[in-house]
Amino acid sequence: MGSLVETLKDPVKRPAVIADCELLLDAEVKDKRGLSGLAVKAAFKTVKSFRPNMIGRAMDDLLDDFAMRVDPFWAECQSSGGNPRAFFSSRRTEIANALLAVTDERASNSPNPVLVKAYKSLRGKAVEHIGAAMPRFSSLIEKHASS
Repeated sequence: MGSLVETLKDPVKRPAVIADCELLLDAEVKDKRGLSGLAVKAAFKTVKSFRPNMIGRAMDDLLDDFAMRVDPFWAECQSSGGNPRAFFSSRRTEIANALLAVTDERASNSPNPVLVKAYKSLRGKAVEHIGAAMPRFSSLIEKHASS
């Protein structure tokens, strides 16, 4: 098993990771329920309608920073011999906060008020939403960092 950062340097693997990230995001948004789910779906629709292929481009732009934040958790999981799904689920709050540190910084520097507004509307529940995605997220990491 390898480093996420190194995996993303492979020009063949990177597009596959991005495509799987988009699928993960689509599945997670689709699964959201209740008022919070409606807010997530509305914000996601806003972002997707803003510019075609924006999610893929944004993911490509964020992926290296995300990988640097998640790599220490992945390394710890590998060294402990733990099950990735169980490990990532047990550390979901820490991992979510690590990922959100990247997006918080980007949002604070964004010149686009529509996207910033959509981001801020979701930020309050973001740790919870990202935490709920840990089973899919850990499977994605295991799939790509292991190959």
